[in-house]
Amino acid sequence: MPRLLKPVEEISPSAAKMRLLKRLKCTLRFEKQAWAAGARLVAGVDEVGRGAFFGPVVAGAVILDPNYRIRGLRDSKLLPPQRREVLAERIKQHCMAWAVAAVDAARIDQLNIYHASLLAMVEAVAQLKPPPDHLLLDAVQVQCECTQTKIIHGDALSASIAAASIVAKVYRDQLVRRWAPVFPAYDLASNKGYRSPKHIASLRKYGPSPLHRQSFAPVWMAQHPQQVLEFMLAEEEESN
Repeated sequence: MPRLLKPVEEISPSAAKMRLLKRLKCTLRFEKQAWAAGARLVAGVDEVGRGAFFGPVVAGAVILDPNYRIRGLRDSKLLPPQRREVLAERIKQHCMAWAVAAVDAARIDQLNIYHASLLAMVEAVAQLKPPPDHLLLDAVQVQCECTQTKIIHGDALSASIAAASIVAKVYRDQLVRRWAPVFPAYDLASNKGYRSPKHIASLRKYGPSPLHRQSFAPVWMAQHPQQVLEFMLAEEEESN
């Protein structure tokens, strides 16, 4: 009898990317290369929140201590929230330096998300004390005087970039959670400002809030006026 072929599984591009990231190993290989080339303060830099509809894009920058190994570092997207929070505290306690910087929704709309992400990364690097002499970045380069290494899937391959993504992710999630009670319709505590069925439905029903990214298609395509903004303006007028 002819042999039956197993049907090929069809998966989305995002699911395929997640499978790839899970197979990659996060190490100090790129940090060691930079150290061998003469660098002493190697910073990993990464951003989070680029695909969200609500809130800022946040960048993290971390200089790991070569003499202290933090186990479990990997791309922040691959870690459960509680594990991210534990690792973020461990990174802050044992690294040589760390910093975060946020660029808000209004600036994102003005610059576009790509350039806003680069700005956040530059601002995070500028806050590092001591300043780094080499940067490891996830597939981008930024305007900075020190030498840089651009790494495809860097947050899944470089321990320093992974540390930066973890610190930035925990910081951004905390920011969005603080706004969740102010804008309860969007379920921000659950979706952190990213796409979800309830978030999309709420945008269509209520329109965007003042902290939504007005230049993002799901936001500007919302059919209703900014009712939340009108409510806030009315409250301000009553209090004056």
